[in-house]
Amino acid sequence: QVQLVESGGGLVQAGGSLRLSCVASGRIFRISYMGWYRQAPGKQRELVAVISSGGSTNYADSVKGRFTISRDNAKNTVYLQMNSLKPEDTAVYYCNAELTPMSAGTDDYWGQGTQVTVSS
Repeated sequence: QVQLVESGGGLVQAGGSLRLSCVASGRIFRISYMGWYRQAPGKQRELVAVISSGGSTNYADSVKGRFTISRDNAKNTVYLQMNSLKPEDTAVYYCNAELTPMSAGTDDYWGQGTQVTVSS
C-alpha cells in the first residue's frame, strides 16, 4: 500500500525557517509530480509548490523567493524549504504525489498533513 508521510512542521517565529519532508513508501513503479499544498482555517486548500520528476518547479506567487521545493528521486522524497516565514503561512501543509503503484493505475496520493504555525 502506498503512503505519503510528512514531517518537519512546527511552531516558528515570523522570519524563521522550517523544512518539510515527505516520503512516499510502498511498491511504487513511478512518481511523476510531487508537491505541497496548504489549507488555512476557513480557507480552501491551495497549491504551494510542485516539482516534476525532471526537476521543473512551479510556485504560488505568495511563496516565490521564500520557499524552495526539491526532491530526491532515489529516496522518493520531496522537500519544502520555507524561509522568511510569515504569519499568513500558517496552515496545515499536505504532501501530494501523482504516482503509479506496481499493481495499479496512476493516481493522486495525499499525506496526512503537518501543521505549520508562524507567530508574529
